[in-house]
Amino acid sequence: MENNEITPKKEKVPRQKMPEQDPKVRVRNFEEVPTGYTDELAMTEAKRCIQCKKPGCVAGCPVDVNIPGFIGLIAEGKFIEAALKLKETNGLPAVCGRVCPQEDQCEKFCILGKKGEPVAVGRLERFAADYERNAGKISIPKPPAKLGKKVAIVGAGPSGLTIAGDLIKLGYDVTVFEALHKAGGVLVYGIPEFRLPKAIVEAEVDYLKKLGVQIETNAVVGRMKTVDELFAEGYQAVYLGVGAGAPVFMNIPGENLSGIYSANEYLTRSNLMKAYRFPEYDTPIVRGKNVAVVGGGNVAMDSVRTALRLGADNAFIIYRRTEAEMPARKEEVHHAKEEGVQFKFLTNPLEYIGNEQGWVTGVRCQQMELGEPDDSGRRRPVPIKGAEVVIPVDTVVVAVGTMANPIVPSTTPGLETNKWGYIVTKDESGLTSREGVYAGGDIVTGAATVILAMGAGRQAAKAIHEYLAKK
Repeated sequence: MENNEITPKKEKVPRQKMPEQDPKVRVRNFEEVPTGYTDELAMTEAKRCIQCKKPGCVAGCPVDVNIPGFIGLIAEGKFIEAALKLKETNGLPAVCGRVCPQEDQCEKFCILGKKGEPVAVGRLERFAADYERNAGKISIPKPPAKLGKKVAIVGAGPSGLTIAGDLIKLGYDVTVFEALHKAGGVLVYGIPEFRLPKAIVEAEVDYLKKLGVQIETNAVVGRMKTVDELFAEGYQAVYLGVGAGAPVFMNIPGENLSGIYSANEYLTRSNLMKAYRFPEYDTPIVRGKNVAVVGGGNVAMDSVRTALRLGADNAFIIYRRTEAEMPARKEEVHHAKEEGVQFKFLTNPLEYIGNEQGWVTGVRCQQMELGEPDDSGRRRPVPIKGAEVVIPVDTVVVAVGTMANPIVPSTTPGLETNKWGYIVTKDESGLTSREGVYAGGDIVTGAATVILAMGAGRQAAKAIHEYLAKK
């Protein structure tokens, strides 16, 4: 009875808005857009949770966070305890609180969402993790007894960092090999500062190092050493979390003109190479005045919003479907609109036009209309005969997806890949066609979300633990 009495009261409290920077101010800086809940806002939001007996939110979380547990602690003002509860299953809570698509996962199954708005799980997760870090109260659990077994992890992205944290807590010696000069993978080279500050990723990586994880940067497995050489060095299992970092272009005329970037290169120059901190870091990057970004996903939003912050007067999204079909998070699209991004929907590039110096000056596009649904369930864009338009631009960023990087598969004999070059795994364990070699994240699924890659790392940690226990 008591539960029925309190439910209506809780629903009357509206979902608490996240304070954020004014669009006119933030569009010219790289500081984080949402500024986070205050203690009072967090407790008010946490008290909206009705602590269901069978919480659907937990089932919607790829890393099984005890969502009612940590939210209940926030409601009581026990913020540090809430952070510890989160970290029982999630090694990167400050990251997930910012970049997880909660609206399609935990919050989608919140019972309050049936009649009103779901509990802001992601915002509360971010709050608890930030509170612990800002209070300087990050506690390092007591190290377990060492098992005397070594595991190598290739790639320090979300998947590799998650499995590293899980295995170190089980007593394995864990070394992560990262090709770039900073650990974090897509968290540092792909997602911009205004969405995920680098200092937060660094703090999460430092936490893993304090747990005992060894991280070797500038270590390109497949070039400096192969998977077989890792086994020869005494590693008893290898996890491949190398992501899908190879760029994809559209193969249309004029694509080789100067001023046309893949989103990978554009965002890596800005983020990891700190072009956004010019002149302190003088990384060359074209600061276009009229920038077109081709694509409709989160990477396209990150690129177009970066272009504005680098000084663009006009920043366009060119997308061949309508807004309803865009895969980007609604929050990202909303922020982009507030910042002045111009959307060219039902528009598809046909060719790039250049000047005598070989620089792009325009993009000729075909106007489209929506036809019948295709395999993805989205209505297929169909060209409108004779309807073309030229958009004047000086910079283009192509954000139409990524592919598997071939370096590791091509240097690992007997490692099965599919026709797109992604590594084939037997089941959720991540086991590949090679004994002792596991894989997960984007190199298996193709480009997906941070949290799904983390979920794959968690599953593989369990599988590797079982495999090595038998040896």
